[in-house]
Amino acid sequence: MRVILVGFPGSGKSSVGKKLAAKLGCDFVDLDDAFEEAYHVSIPDFFAKYSEPAFRSCERKVLLDKLQLENVVISSGGGTPCFSDNMQRMKDNGFVVYIKMAPASLFDRLSHAKRPRPLVQNKTPEELRTFIDTNLPLRETFYNQAHLTVKGESIDIEALCEKIKTYIISLAN
Repeated sequence: MRVILVGFPGSGKSSVGKKLAAKLGCDFVDLDDAFEEAYHVSIPDFFAKYSEPAFRSCERKVLLDKLQLENVVISSGGGTPCFSDNMQRMKDNGFVVYIKMAPASLFDRLSHAKRPRPLVQNKTPEELRTFIDTNLPLRETFYNQAHLTVKGESIDIEALCEKIKTYIISLAN
């Protein structure tokens, strides 16, 4: 079993992923952490030293590597599904869940985020709102291809586990 969580930065992919993995008895992989471990550099530092296209190329390699794992819940980066054929690869190799959140909720979470996010750090509140309002609709083109969409503001982990198990059982039949 492979479950991949997608959604905008700040949607709760990592928090939900840890809980979901524990409930399903799977390992948990945060793709951002895996990237930093593989390349021995923080994502903000990588962005500062190289470029977003270079990051996306390396991120894809980490994704393809992690899609080989079994019994895992993977929290993707917010932009991961939006580049190359990453979303199709995720769908072909697992059950993809989009954690959908309203722009106001994303703004609130990103305004108070502990983890630095290269594409939104050092933005004024107005710049952050503009970033979300501009990029969320573009990224949703990809996110909406997920097998399942759940409302991020009120995720029921138990119900999500049941939906995932039902999907996996349907594949076996």
